[in-house]
Amino acid sequence: MLRMKPKATRVSSPVKSTSPCGGRGGSETATAAVAGWEMRPGGMLVQKRSSDSNQNSSPVPNIKVKVKYGSSYHEIIISSQASFGELKTILAGPTGLKTQDQKLIFKEKERDSKAFLDICGVKNGSKIVLIEDELSRERRCAESRRNAKREKASKDIQAIRFEVDKLAKQVASIEMEINGGKKVMETVLLNMIELLMTQLIKLDGISADGDVKLQRRMQVKRVQKYIETLDMLKIRNSGLGKAAGNNIFTIQNQNQKEQRNQGNFINNPRPAVVTTKWETF
Repeated sequence: MLRMKPKATRVSSPVKSTSPCGGRGGSETATAAVAGWEMRPGGMLVQKRSSDSNQNSSPVPNIKVKVKYGSSYHEIIISSQASFGELKTILAGPTGLKTQDQKLIFKEKERDSKAFLDICGVKNGSKIVLIEDELSRERRCAESRRNAKREKASKDIQAIRFEVDKLAKQVASIEMEINGGKKVMETVLLNMIELLMTQLIKLDGISADGDVKLQRRMQVKRVQKYIETLDMLKIRNSGLGKAAGNNIFTIQNQNQKEQRNQGNFINNPRPAVVTTKWETF
């Protein structure tokens, strides 16, 4: 019998595909699973860059790129296989721009942070333009203004709180005097109410949100509570004045009655009554 020769299995080579930087798109197939290949952004299949796939591969070379930002230039040494996002991270130091505020322009086209330098054609000596994202800058400026406004509102509330604390001690002192039966001048109570109303108006003029808004609400409740307390003390204090006047009137009536009784006794003396027997000589 003739032996059948086993058919040799043929592994198809991965389909070539160009990156988005080249302008042509390749078909995504199952060849991404072939050993030694990996899927890159845009669906392109390239050889794996991990050193584990090929221990004998040569090290990845570094390249020097020239980045123009405004009127200044920055020479950056970076891996040729690095991404534009990694380049932004390096540029954040010398330029002072956050990575989310950066736009990198290469060959008159903005590059995505996930795109790789070598795939987009960046070589040693290539020039890249860095500009600041205007929308991001506006957002950052708006956030800075909000933070400054929030900080100012917090300081204003703290100052009002300090004044309210001092007024609270005076309210407690007045309350002790009135509860002890001592009458307080009505002008003192009115002045205290007016001072508290002034602080309430200041709090109403503060625009705040978040935690600062909660602090303002707490101080408003405090001031309203002290004003209500003073209103109650004012009513109680006026009652103390009437009671004191009635007491004085009663004492005066008693004094006048005693004086009349003494006058009647002088004008109409009563006969003396002898209660002791004396011996006659």
